[in-house]
Amino acid sequence: MTRPIPGLNVAPAAFRDGPMPRSRVGAADWRRAAEALGQGAATLMSLWASEGEVHMALHDAAAGRIGILSLPVPEGRFPSVAGHHPPAQRLERTIADLHGLQPQGADDVRPWLDHGHWEIAHPLGAAAAAVPRLPYVFLPVEGESLHQVPVGPVHAGIIEPGHFRFTAQGETLVRLEARLGYVHKGVDALMRGATLERGAELAGRVSGDSTVAYVWAFAQAAEAALELAPPPRAQWLRLVMAELERLANHLGDIGAICNDASFAMMQAQCSVLREQVLRASAACFGHRMLRDRIVPGGVTADLDAAGVAVLRGLLDLIGGRFPGLVTLYDETASLQDRTVGTGTLANALARRFGAGGFVGRASGRDFDVRRDLPYAPYDMQPPAVPLRSEGDVNARVWIRIHEIEASVALIRTALDRLPGGAVRAELLAPAGEVEGLGLVEGFRGDVLAWLRLAADGSIARCHLRDPSWFQWPLLEAAVEGNIIADFPLCNKSFNCSYSGHDL
Repeated sequence: MTRPIPGLNVAPAAFRDGPMPRSRVGAADWRRAAEALGQGAATLMSLWASEGEVHMALHDAAAGRIGILSLPVPEGRFPSVAGHHPPAQRLERTIADLHGLQPQGADDVRPWLDHGHWEIAHPLGAAAAAVPRLPYVFLPVEGESLHQVPVGPVHAGIIEPGHFRFTAQGETLVRLEARLGYVHKGVDALMRGATLERGAELAGRVSGDSTVAYVWAFAQAAEAALELAPPPRAQWLRLVMAELERLANHLGDIGAICNDASFAMMQAQCSVLREQVLRASAACFGHRMLRDRIVPGGVTADLDAAGVAVLRGLLDLIGGRFPGLVTLYDETASLQDRTVGTGTLANALARRFGAGGFVGRASGRDFDVRRDLPYAPYDMQPPAVPLRSEGDVNARVWIRIHEIEASVALIRTALDRLPGGAVRAELLAPAGEVEGLGLVEGFRGDVLAWLRLAADGSIARCHLRDPSWFQWPLLEAAVEGNIIADFPLCNKSFNCSYSGHDL
């Protein structure tokens, strides 16, 4: 029987209500937590560093507890979590690149974000002059008649940069190894010393398609640290914005997946609906992507009667057209031939990596922050959470389909229940140095924000974690045994973020 994990002591209903405590542990307890992760006793939410410390956020769904463990590392070394729990591997490599803190006992110590082009090494730690770096070595693959196909980082489409190293036997993929980090922007460094207003702007620009989810998570962390509750009307408006973001992205993804299977008509029709969502967002809130609409304390844009009418019209449009597109998808045999059984992700891997969003739920991992770690107003109106077990491209499409239906229902309910009143609360000065944790269900899955505020209200440290950190490695696993021509289908069905991952 696994011993309790030290420091995992905060109830899910409580961590957003006030400053988030951290449990400072020693190396032995840190190792014990890593071993427990490896045994499946908890889910790794994130792993990051600050000045002289490493931090690990964990969630134990069975015990109903969440917590942050912090380990001092005065000598610049800490016991590797990835040595027991592989999902931590790239996060540890990032800590080494940014802070110079070295995981002891790690299987993979190659650089991750630092490609050898920075002017300084370890920019967030004891910064030093950069040293020449040997060429990046991809993991070896052994076998007969193998060949490699390098793709990227520059791609043919208008997409972000990432390098994919395929090893194939004929047309069958034996291994995929991705190398990312090409759009690293130094968000952690930009956050240091910033005002909360500037921090919200930065959070909303980490990954453009998830601006609502990121800034809502950031706002949650700030509000928890300051023990501030936004007005009820602002909470419901945040829900409307988040579900509009989910609608736009899911519609775009379904169309793009079908287009990669040479069924362009679905993309055309889904693109029309997506465009209507974006236009409605602009008409109601002043920005197509809803950027800068959420801030700590509330929202910056209210919804008037004309906006309510626009949204009701949008929901009627989607409700009238989308079911026909679902039928078309389901009854097109050539399309099903490409998506069913392609890019299958096993349930055990989805659980081990804590895969969020449609990636996890399509492979049987029944987790949604809105329902399982609820926040206002989802605690009053939890969504229907679809679940499938096949884990293939088709399953990930169907999860999106059902989430679109759920989002339409949620927005209708929000418009019916939208209270009056203010949309923004005044921010108060912190009572000394305080910390907060935010967790929001974005369209890809759970977005985490941890924030430390200085006594003057500026940001001392902020850590943001995209769900793609735990989904990119699963894409590598899901494509094994598929043909190279099906990689675009698999890749789009995951739709991991480059920018959100690279920060």
